[in-house]
Amino acid sequence: MTTTRPHIVILGGGFAGLAAAREFREAAVDVTLIDRTNHHLFQPLLYQVATASLAPSDITVPIRWVLRDQRNVTVLLGSVLSIDVARKEVNLSDAVGAIRYDYLLVATGSRHAYFGNDQWERHAPGLKSLEDALEIRRRFLIAFEHAERAVNPVERDALMTFVIVGGGPTGVELAGTITEIAHKALQRDFRRIDTSKTRVILVEGGPRVLPGFPESLSERAARDLEHLDVEVRTNSIVTKIDDHGVYIGDDFIASGGVFWAAGNQASPLAADLRCPLDRAGRVLVEHDLSVPGHPEVFVAGDLAAVRRGENEWVPGVAPAANQEGTHAGRQILRLIRGYQTETFRYFNKGDLATIGRNRAVAVFAGLKFAGYPAWLLWAFVHIMYLVGFRNRITVLVQWGYAWATYQRGARLITEAENLASPVTGEWEIPRP
Repeated sequence: MTTTRPHIVILGGGFAGLAAAREFREAAVDVTLIDRTNHHLFQPLLYQVATASLAPSDITVPIRWVLRDQRNVTVLLGSVLSIDVARKEVNLSDAVGAIRYDYLLVATGSRHAYFGNDQWERHAPGLKSLEDALEIRRRFLIAFEHAERAVNPVERDALMTFVIVGGGPTGVELAGTITEIAHKALQRDFRRIDTSKTRVILVEGGPRVLPGFPESLSERAARDLEHLDVEVRTNSIVTKIDDHGVYIGDDFIASGGVFWAAGNQASPLAADLRCPLDRAGRVLVEHDLSVPGHPEVFVAGDLAAVRRGENEWVPGVAPAANQEGTHAGRQILRLIRGYQTETFRYFNKGDLATIGRNRAVAVFAGLKFAGYPAWLLWAFVHIMYLVGFRNRITVLVQWGYAWATYQRGARLITEAENLASPVTGEWEIPRP
């Protein structure tokens, strides 16, 4: 007599998906992990690819390599078209037939949200994927190429003006890094422009940057940004973005690059689960991370809205996704073995944000850190969380080189076929 092993389907190979898959390594189950890319992406360092500090390969690792020794896991490359919770099926956009499951974990993450102004995405890319990072890097670097060729000083100044919308960790890290690269790494690369005059503006709709941090650390971050010559504008609302720049209220800023770091929108697959969602489209999960009405379906990572108290929610950060993925995997095993599921409890391992060279803020074990100690803590934590020994060594070497020389080794422009100036719409070539 043969029995069919439970089939677990995991959607998403991010932190939550991989953490869950690892929980099944000793279990008598069959696991299918589906992702639209073939790699796991270390999102906390994505901004460093966007700012030419690291290469894409430094923060990625093939999913198949991560799970190569786990023989009960099959990895599929594909995009999920829909989920049918009634039939317990997952449909892929490029597959014939459906993939059936006994248990399902949805960890497909989120995308940037433009608060009803989706047309802005064309002018102000966000930062969620490797493709996003490469597009920001291309726009950032090519703006200086345009400026080098510009005749009009007004146009030149506009091209060397960058606006980052959103004062959370991503926005703060982008603003600080762009400023350092422009003022230090690029300074000797051009002949007709002075990159130290690059203008970086950080726009935040609320009263302070890093609103998730204690107020004292937010103030310290703002001072550090201003020390780097970043213009910090709080209580400022973006009203329009076009090909030439951004409107903050009625004030227009001509810009060579506008980058979006102001909000998130959950994966549209959440709607297929036919359960309550929050305003960002995240699934309002049960105490054990399961979907209301479907105890065999779990949600983890940025797609899950997880209560942490009366008015608190678990933050959408990598450590939380890791913990949620691990918990979801363990609860599926408990169900298979006939046990009741357990409540998810989030352990906050700390909050970190880097501002620039030797500058960061951190909350760790209830203690506040700022400056060089926080920067060292930030570097150590991120190195430890990187997947794969090679990645850790490579990033450590790159950071050491950048720290000692201020240089960045990944300043490559790709897909630069559209070379029209974002300010004038045309090239102007100065006479020697």
